Amino acid sequence: MTTPLSRRAALHWLGAAATASALLPARLALAAPSRSQDPQGARLVVVLLRGALDGLAAVPAYGDAAWSALRGNSEADAAAAKGVPVPAALRLDANFGLHPSLAHLHAWYGQNELLVVHATASPYRERSHFDAQQLLESGGDKPFALNTGWLGRALQVTAKPAIALAAAMPLALRGADGASTWTPDRRQDADQDLMARVGQMYRDDPQLAAALAQAMGQKDMTMGADGGAGFAGLAKQAGSFLADPKGPRVAWLEAGGWDTHTNQSARLTRLLTGLDDGLAALRAGLGAHWAHTSVLVMTEFGRSATYNGTGGTDHGTGGVAFLAGGNVAGGKVLADWPGLAKGQLLDGRDLKPTIDLRSVIAPVVQHQFALSTAQLQSVVLPGVGKPTLNLWRT
Repeated sequence: MTTPLSRRAALHWLGAAATASALLPARLALAAPSRSQDPQGARLVVVLLRGALDGLAAVPAYGDAAWSALRGNSEADAAAAKGVPVPAALRLDANFGLHPSLAHLHAWYGQNELLVVHATASPYRERSHFDAQQLLESGGDKPFALNTGWLGRALQVTAKPAIALAAAMPLALRGADGASTWTPDRRQDADQDLMARVGQMYRDDPQLAAALAQAMGQKDMTMGADGGAGFAGLAKQAGSFLADPKGPRVAWLEAGGWDTHTNQSARLTRLLTGLDDGLAALRAGLGAHWAHTSVLVMTEFGRSATYNGTGGTDHGTGGVAFLAGGNVAGGKVLADWPGLAKGQLLDGRDLKPTIDLRSVIAPVVQHQFALSTAQLQSVVLPGVGKPTLNLWRT
C-alpha cells in the first residue's frame, strides 16, 4: 500500500535531488535507475542537424537531366565570380555524389558502412523550423500532437538509459526516466565527504537512493570527460560514453547553423566539414563498438531546389538522411527519385519527398530496442506503417 507524499516530504525529495545533481562534477542530470547494459550490445547515436540541411547540396543528383540547369552551374558560376574553384562531388553511383567536404562519409560508403536516404521528409509540409523540429522529435504526424519524444518513449518501454550531449533535454528524449544530459563543465569535483553524507541522507528512501546510485555510476563514467571543442569534441565524447561498460547505449547529438539562406556554398563547406570530422571522431570514440553501432543523421526538412538572389536556398521539403555504422547495409543510395524538372518539383520549388523519414526511424528503433511492431505503432511512432526497410547486414 502506498502513502501519498506530504508537502514537506515532497519538498525534501525535490530539494535533495537538486542537491545531488548540483554536486556532480560535470553537467549530468540525475536519471532514474535502469537495467544493466550488455557490454557488447547494439549502440545508437541520433544526430539532429537543426536549421534544415540542403540535401541537394550534400548529395547532388548529377544524374538527373535537370540537374545542370537547376543546380550544376549555379555554384560554379557563383564561385567563379569570386575566383574560387569548386571541387567535384565525390562519386557514389551514376546518379548521385557526396559533397566534397564529406570525405569520411564517402570512405564509409565505399566500405558499405553508409546508407544515403534521399528525397525523404517527415509528414510535415509547411516551412516552420519550430513546428518541423517538434514533429520530427516527437514522432507524431502533425506538430504538437505529442509532447514526448519517439526516442524517449522507446527508452521508457524498455527501461533503458540514454545521454544527450546538449545543454537541455531535447524533446526527442522526453518521456524517458533514464535519459540524462551532459555538457562540458569546468567545476571542481564534489567533496567526497559531502557526497557520503548525501548518501546517508538518502539511504532510507529507496527511490532517491536508487536514483543517486544511478547518478554516481554516471559520474564515474564521466570522470575525465572533456568534450573538446565544437561538435567533433562532443561527438568523440559521446562515443567514449557509449564504449564505457557502465555507460548508456543510446546518445543524442545535435548541431545548428544549417539555415543557409545566404552564401550557402561557403557556409556548407565549413558545416559539412565539421559534420564529417565529428562523425569520424564519434567512430574513434566508439572504437571496436563501431561494429554494432547505428548512427542516424537527420534534419527537419530540405531546402528549395533553386538558389535565391543571395546565393542561398530557402526553406523546402524533401531532403536527405544518413545511416552509418559497422553493420549497416550501406554502399547504396535509397531513393524513389521524383525528378528535378519543373513539373516534378513540389509546388514548383522543392524536391518532392517520396520516403517518409519515420519509415527509416521505425526499423532503427526496432533494431536497437527489439520492440514488437505493436509497441512501435501504438507507443513509439503512432500511425507509422509496418517497418519494411532492411537497413542492416545479416
